[in-house]
Amino acid sequence: MIIDLRSDTITRPTAAMLEAMYRAEVGDDVFGEDPTVNALEVKVAKLFGKDAALFTPSGTMANQLAIKVHTHAGDEVICDQTAHIYNFEGGGIAVNSGASVRLLHGDRGRITSEQIENNINPCEFHYAKSKLVAIENTTNKGGGAYYDFSEIEKIKQVCLQHSLKLHVDGARIFNALCETGQTPSDFAKPFDSLSVCLSKGLGAPVGSLVIGNNDFITEARRFRKIFGGAMRQAGYLAAAGIYALDNHIARLSEDHLHAQIIGDIVGALPQVKNVLPVHTNIVIFNLKEGLTSAEFLHKIKELDILGVSFGKQTVRLTTHLDFTNEMLNEFERRIKIIFRY
Repeated sequence: MIIDLRSDTITRPTAAMLEAMYRAEVGDDVFGEDPTVNALEVKVAKLFGKDAALFTPSGTMANQLAIKVHTHAGDEVICDQTAHIYNFEGGGIAVNSGASVRLLHGDRGRITSEQIENNINPCEFHYAKSKLVAIENTTNKGGGAYYDFSEIEKIKQVCLQHSLKLHVDGARIFNALCETGQTPSDFAKPFDSLSVCLSKGLGAPVGSLVIGNNDFITEARRFRKIFGGAMRQAGYLAAAGIYALDNHIARLSEDHLHAQIIGDIVGALPQVKNVLPVHTNIVIFNLKEGLTSAEFLHKIKELDILGVSFGKQTVRLTTHLDFTNEMLNEFERRIKIIFRY
């Protein structure tokens, strides 16, 4: 049995999801004629209380479309130094939008309204124009941490005072909402745009959506074409997303419980220096001197446990739909064999 904890993107469609995909009614989405894609976009827009949504092949494209619509070349995006849009999207902010980035040092990926206020550029020609604030919820490199909504409301006020747009990279937003109990529509109110992912915690094989008002989505659709992201009979993929939204949100709490238990298990290892607080489905821990993340991962791979390096001495493990109670028990047994504690 391989225990794959590299990411929540490695899941396979369930039998019921495959059946929904098989039965999907499809058309040509470039002509706006795929009924299942249209249904998914309407469903997600309504869920988050916005005018419209646009289906994209990836979360990276969803984020990059939002940045492209909200900025012009020479503008500046304000985000945390660990943000996915900065670290893991191939330099897309520069390549796609010609924008620069102001990096803030937040708390496990979460920035504050005060930090943003103190880092908005003066309105003079020496400086890039501060145009967009982008936050991430939950935070990937922050170990699945999520925002207190009161701070988001303060961030929104700063954005309004300085005519800035506010975007949220919500790749794992349903993990955050599972913990806070807030409705998607209430959460979405402060944001000019959101991205949400179907292929992480929700277990769909492909796809994300970018969400906003009608004018925003009209522009995003145009840039999706330019970016090469327009799809044809995409309804088969959209059907998986609809099934995931209907059936896989409530069960995210199982992933969070599994992650907490894994955090306790690795935290007991004598080789582990510390574990970041585990709030959702991501476990990040730092190793003591003398053991690198590459060496740690090699050791656990020998017993068919897979994880990823998040630094020279930092490891990430991520729980997901395909990680079972049996795997959790096996994980603990094998870890004890490897490290003999």
